[in-house]
Amino acid sequence: MKNRFYKMVTACMIGAIAFAAIRIPAYATANVDAGITALLSESLGNKEAGAAGSDAGISAVLSASLADTEGSGEAQGTPAEAAAQQPEPEAPKTICGYTNLGIANVENHLNVREGAGEGFELVGELPVDAGCEILAENGGWYQIQSGDVTGYVKSDYLLTGEAAAKRAEEVKSVMAKSATMTLNVRTEPSTESTIWTTMAEGEELHMLEDLGDWLKVEVDGDECYVAKDYVELSDQLQKAMTMSEIKYGQGVSNVRVDMVQYACQFIGNRYVWGGESLTNGVDCSGFTMRIYEKYGVYLPHSSSAQAGCGTRINSSDAKPGDLFFYGNGSGINHVAMYIGDGQVVHASSERTGIKISNAFYRTPVCVVRYLSE
Repeated sequence: MKNRFYKMVTACMIGAIAFAAIRIPAYATANVDAGITALLSESLGNKEAGAAGSDAGISAVLSASLADTEGSGEAQGTPAEAAAQQPEPEAPKTICGYTNLGIANVENHLNVREGAGEGFELVGELPVDAGCEILAENGGWYQIQSGDVTGYVKSDYLLTGEAAAKRAEEVKSVMAKSATMTLNVRTEPSTESTIWTTMAEGEELHMLEDLGDWLKVEVDGDECYVAKDYVELSDQLQKAMTMSEIKYGQGVSNVRVDMVQYACQFIGNRYVWGGESLTNGVDCSGFTMRIYEKYGVYLPHSSSAQAGCGTRINSSDAKPGDLFFYGNGSGINHVAMYIGDGQVVHASSERTGIKISNAFYRTPVCVVRYLSE
């Protein structure tokens, strides 16, 4: 009798667990409980008072188990409600704005081509440590997107994965983007200080230090200050430069076109203060001096001195090859060469090297022409 009783108890407990697992509807739990109790009563009868007590105890245990199942079903709700309670999937982790980061692992710049092969035309260049979004892989080439450039680069020259993430932490910059029509860049962190230069809306400056209401920034290698309220901050890597940005106006002489093409081949090369080598390092006036030297025009190695040569013209009349000069509040301290389409090429700073910028990224002091054609 006792063995039979234990077998019945075991069977009932297994049944209760099975019912709980399949989450039977609430309205069925009472009937199941009653059925199990009746079955036990019929099996055990009234032979022992202890058996009756066991019957009552088993019924209570099963009832409690089934009650838990009912509660669980109420907590789960309908499938639609359960789905609504699921947490939103996390957005992919980004590094400096990239979800599948690649970084140019080269000495100067990495060519970006129209297709996956050496025979395809260049569409841009990735400077050393510049970042890109890797879109796809194709037989030893990556399709990438960086800035306004989309194309292919050799996978051998691109850091990816953990190596790219680690390198990004080492070389990323905090950029302050001008969020006002004209951003005053000052010599000191005060509205009472001299305006060093002005920056156009959308132009970006390297932040050197956060001073609270003011930021110390770098402009063409010089330190100055901007009000924090008028800029937007973000972590960034250098971006690719597109060759299609270099356009020429109508009526431009072959000499000017050739001069621009010659100057732009050095994009990505180093900036060295006082340097005169287009390949090993130049400063801003050393760059324009060496470019003009190739075309028989000999300029002094000083931006202020170069501004005193040639003929001054209106910026609206500028042609490729003309020079734009910029000041720091007290005099001229930077020079760049106009390449057409509202852009200049210049040796900017040690951080960026030779690069292309908007001709009005700073307010020019003057524009000078040296070529008669």
